[in-house]
Amino acid sequence: MKYILAIDQGTTSSRTILFDENLKEITKEQKEFEQIFPQPVWVEHNANEIWETQLFTIQTVIKNSGIKPEDIVSIGITNQRETTVVWDKITGEPIYNALVWQDRRTAEFCENLKQDGHEKYIRNTTGLIIDAYFSGTKINWILDNVDGAREKAEAGNLIFGTIDSWLIWKLTDGKIHATDVSNASRTMLFDIKKMEWDETLLKLLNIPVQILPQVKNSVDDFGFANINGKEIPIKGVAGDQQAALFGQCCFEKGSAKNTYGTGCFMLMNIGADFRLSESKLLTTIAWGINNKIEYALEGSVFIAGAVIHWLRDNLQIITSAEETEEMAASLPDNGGVYFVPAFTGLGAPHWDMYAKGSLTGLSRGTNKNHIVRAALEGICYQVRDVFDAMKKDSGITLKELKVDGGASANNWMMQFQSDQLQIPVIRPKNLESTAKGAAMLAGIGAGLFTMEELKKNEREPSIFSPKMKLVAADALYFEWGEAVRKIS
Repeated sequence: MKYILAIDQGTTSSRTILFDENLKEITKEQKEFEQIFPQPVWVEHNANEIWETQLFTIQTVIKNSGIKPEDIVSIGITNQRETTVVWDKITGEPIYNALVWQDRRTAEFCENLKQDGHEKYIRNTTGLIIDAYFSGTKINWILDNVDGAREKAEAGNLIFGTIDSWLIWKLTDGKIHATDVSNASRTMLFDIKKMEWDETLLKLLNIPVQILPQVKNSVDDFGFANINGKEIPIKGVAGDQQAALFGQCCFEKGSAKNTYGTGCFMLMNIGADFRLSESKLLTTIAWGINNKIEYALEGSVFIAGAVIHWLRDNLQIITSAEETEEMAASLPDNGGVYFVPAFTGLGAPHWDMYAKGSLTGLSRGTNKNHIVRAALEGICYQVRDVFDAMKKDSGITLKELKVDGGASANNWMMQFQSDQLQIPVIRPKNLESTAKGAAMLAGIGAGLFTMEELKKNEREPSIFSPKMKLVAADALYFEWGEAVRKIS
């Protein structure tokens, strides 16, 4: 039996899953790490802690499985995207904490770029809108705000990477500085039609080209990871949302998935032709295999599962995410309570960097169950915002939506999502689509299977079909829209 190691580095935890050659999950390990909030709207991670927690999960999985490292034929990496690390090429040490994709400290810089008329060029080149979400302005901030950083970068002594690049560097003992096309497409520096770093954007953001990683296909040779003294090839790399799209076998144009993680991310495969959205959705690279690029439309919701963490850790009205299903189901309706979780602004299709969260419709009868239900509903309304925009942009009427991610385990929420979209919501037996996608890419790279074979082997999912009438769903959604308008 041959095995694939899937490294899934997320926003709140690092995990590793071992799959066999039939993509059956053998064992997994997960470890959370610290979320750092130095100021309001600043979000940081310790890049060394990310590496340490990831290495711990890798070693634990291998130990617990009883598998020898030499039986692992390929490694796949998937990662939180846009999160930015700059490190010293000589010492290997980060010069500052990683700036997380949720971090908004460069919002003013982004506004200046818009006012200076750069929006159209950036959109046409990268498929992205100007926003603090992406890596480019984060790199600029680090180079401008860490003593001596710009001089070191100009001298070629600093290098940048999203988390995939950081892990590849660490796994290969500093031999490989690379990324894949899907992660490169999230930097706001990469021309996704020409497949190269864009000189105009590098000059605009004052970023020296020598700090950037080499860009490879998503299935490619990323060097050899040194695991317990054994060299294992890294064959597949993709950003987490693209990996989930791949893991859900959304290989055909018009197929779509939504991942319920820290945020919510809906992607639709739009095929080999670059096309811009008219509804403020992103055009991004889904993956590159054999130099063939597939594109996707993407709607990004910044706060989804994170609102459940907030209810648990900040308000302390729940002790675990699992409680929320029963609490929401205990109520006949939402009691007129609406929760807009704009803790880090609003993502697609609103793109309001300055929006703040709100809880409206409170009365003397409101209790913690109403707040929990409003939080779950708020996730689903945000997904509908993106869903409606995607349908309008693509001209494709989606017949179903595939879902994954930890929060998709909530049956009440998946039923409400189906009611809001008025289509079936399809949940796979294995919710780990992101890690599975990384394993699939790595397995293709190792020659274990083809995309056609993967499509044939999809397993029977759980299906949630609409139960609510359209007029009732629309009435609830209208009130959500009113709540959003009050904060935008």
